[in-house]
Amino acid sequence: MNHSIKTPLSTEDAAKLKAGDYVYITGTIYTARDAAHKRMYEALEKKEPLPMDMENNVIYYMGPSPAREGRPIGSAGPTTASRMDKYAPSLMDLGLKGMIGKGKRSKEVKDAIVRNGGVYFAAVGGAGALLSKSILSSEVIAYEDLGTEAIRKLEVKDFPVIVVIDKDGNDLYQTAMEAYCKE
Repeated sequence: MNHSIKTPLSTEDAAKLKAGDYVYITGTIYTARDAAHKRMYEALEKKEPLPMDMENNVIYYMGPSPAREGRPIGSAGPTTASRMDKYAPSLMDLGLKGMIGKGKRSKEVKDAIVRNGGVYFAAVGGAGALLSKSILSSEVIAYEDLGTEAIRKLEVKDFPVIVVIDKDGNDLYQTAMEAYCKE
């Protein structure tokens, strides 16, 4: 099924999404990779504020390449999501509703998705140049010293993703593999 959703991602909209659905996101999403997640985790441990509110937001695991002339961002492909698995449950418990990356997630992340009514999306790896065409603007909002791993606020229009893990814990990677192995 195809869905068009707007961010911030409401609990109701997240509940409609099922593993395998194609989704087009419009609104604000944030980027953060390993180093930024580590800093946010350390801030939480010290009871310091995070650079953005997690409530109903979506984080895209991506570090862009430099922008070409006239473009807000360069190639914007996903990075491997499992590298953020140590940090994701804590952020989801603070209200993070969605994550975009590539690859499988740990049981702890799946449990956090179910517990919080969230969703894990996959963006197509290797298609960063195409994905960047859905990004209207890009602004560094935190950890500028991290370069491409800084946290960015992106405005996107019809950003294409696929639901991999839905709020019920259904995992497209698992069900697709089971279906493939039967044939």
